[in-house]
Amino acid sequence: MDLKSKIILISGPTASGKSNFAIKLAKKIRGEIINADSMQVYKELRILTARPIKKEYQKIKHHLYGFQSVKKKFSTGKWLKLVTEKINIIKKRKNIPILVGGTGLYFKALTDGLVKIPNIPIKFRNKIRNLQKKLGQKKFYKQLIKLDPLINEKINPTDVQRSIRAYEVKSYTKKSLVDWFKNTKSKFTNDDFIKIYIDFPRQDLIDKISTRVDQMLKQRAITEVKKFLKLKVSKDKTSNKVIGINEIKDFLNKKSDLNEIKEKITTKTRQYAKRQSTWARGQMMNWQKINPKDLKKFLKKI
Repeated sequence: MDLKSKIILISGPTASGKSNFAIKLAKKIRGEIINADSMQVYKELRILTARPIKKEYQKIKHHLYGFQSVKKKFSTGKWLKLVTEKINIIKKRKNIPILVGGTGLYFKALTDGLVKIPNIPIKFRNKIRNLQKKLGQKKFYKQLIKLDPLINEKINPTDVQRSIRAYEVKSYTKKSLVDWFKNTKSKFTNDDFIKIYIDFPRQDLIDKISTRVDQMLKQRAITEVKKFLKLKVSKDKTSNKVIGINEIKDFLNKKSDLNEIKEKITTKTRQYAKRQSTWARGQMMNWQKINPKDLKKFLKKI
């Protein structure tokens, strides 16, 4: 397999072993690893985001990890600009860029281009979210299809977030999300990429998630949240969405005990992994799905 001109993309649900696989691959092909996880950009939140630390790098160069303040906004557009620069620098060194992470939107922006939709006011967006809650997803999706027939079969009827996004875009801009995407192009072609998705069996993943949550709490995740809360990050910042912050906050406020927050964090992480898998089924159909047991075979072929 000729990899010299390629950009390797590695995705998969949380706790699927993406980072370890990326390091093994990088060692074999002179690769450099670039972060494609929207939460691992934050420097103050290493434990809860499972961000790799330098001693785990194994002398492989890592980029775009832990560089952003939790107090600042960080968008897909900013990531795309930075990652494009990093890819070009790595290629100039005649090394191979390996992007690894679980943020599907980052990969979509890289491979398909970033849609430049006008900013939609938060009040308008909240109005659509409230409508979805009032109607329920089944009725809301039917109303979406009436509003924007082009969306039919483009979005999974159970995908709440994408349904809301499509509804608010059509309502506010009077233009279908499908049409916005038609006018979007990537700076790379599909031939530039090798796309790998680690397809972890559900039960095995659930077990790994439980183990990871235990490790996080042993690794001073509670102390990490204490420090985060002292920063008084405004509610509109994305860093507040990191799983574990609100649960540990409840523990610190004596609203939950340790076992309760452990269960809550585990449940939320499982739900997040399920959403990632749902995204992959709908948006990563042309990715190579590899069972974790077959990763060694894949490495041997390279």
